[in-house]
Amino acid sequence: MSVNFCSSCGHAMENRLVDGVERRACTSCTWVHWGNYSVGVGALVVKDDKVLLVRRAQEPGKGNWTNPGGYIEQLEPIEQTIVREVLEEANVQAKVKRVVALRDQPRAIHNIYIAFEMEYVDGEPQPDGFEVDAAGFFSLEEMRTMQVANFTQWLVNIALNGNGTGLEPDLEPIVNLPGYGLFKIS
Repeated sequence: MSVNFCSSCGHAMENRLVDGVERRACTSCTWVHWGNYSVGVGALVVKDDKVLLVRRAQEPGKGNWTNPGGYIEQLEPIEQTIVREVLEEANVQAKVKRVVALRDQPRAIHNIYIAFEMEYVDGEPQPDGFEVDAAGFFSLEEMRTMQVANFTQWLVNIALNGNGTGLEPDLEPIVNLPGYGLFKIS
């Protein structure tokens, strides 16, 4: 889908070479459409050597078991997004420990997916009845008989077998950066 009108001033857009790439640019002001992007997040919540999974009730992937997750809202810090998604989809409270995986999927809407290792806090898994129709903690043995999505299989392996330090939230950066979500190696 082409962007035909400027999001800033409403004037017509044209194709223009910007930074060596043909992009849609406003004919009246300086606004440039840099592309279509989405940022997704996923939770890897482990309790008693079992991983929290939800079964998708909607397409894409209806019927597949996946880790809880979703997309960030425009003004929502990413750490709040993943905590919210786990609570909404599975009724489980969890807190962010670290970033453990990243998927880059260039396509019409370029998707970045960030997977978080999360600490289980409280709650018994219950599906939201809308996005997911089942939820629970499952062992690798139990998952062998389930329809677990391929990408989720990769993430579960990281959750149960990963041994790196990942990126942890930087709660005390060396400089004050209000509004930033900062993660660092420890």
